[in-house]
Amino acid sequence: RTYAERLAQVYALFPRLRERRHQPAGTLSGGEQQMCAIARALMSGPKLLLLDEPSAGLAPVVVQSIFELVRRICAEGYTVLIVEQNIRQVLKVVSRAYLLEAGRIVRSGSADELRTAPEIQKAYLGL
Repeated sequence: RTYAERLAQVYALFPRLRERRHQPAGTLSGGEQQMCAIARALMSGPKLLLLDEPSAGLAPVVVQSIFELVRRICAEGYTVLIVEQNIRQVLKVVSRAYLLEAGRIVRSGSADELRTAPEIQKAYLGL
């Protein structure tokens, strides 16, 4: 894709950034800064997008919008690898997940498998 095509795609995903395109990134809200970081990564046309704790430090309502954006990015055909502690939200947007404890994979499976596994519900989802 050309630069103009990638920019149009990023603005379609992040209309708020189009509105604020003349504002310095450092003056954006926390959620907008997270969107800006993701948009910046998408502008490079990655084959794999890595997101490290995209919900860290954000208000709950902003967390929901960030994960909705991740879902839309996946729907656009990007492969996304997310490292995230908010398992409840991340399992809503991923197709597959790996649970780590002390740096080791202790469980893996589809999001549906993990979301419905009794031991996962008890240990990670508080159900």
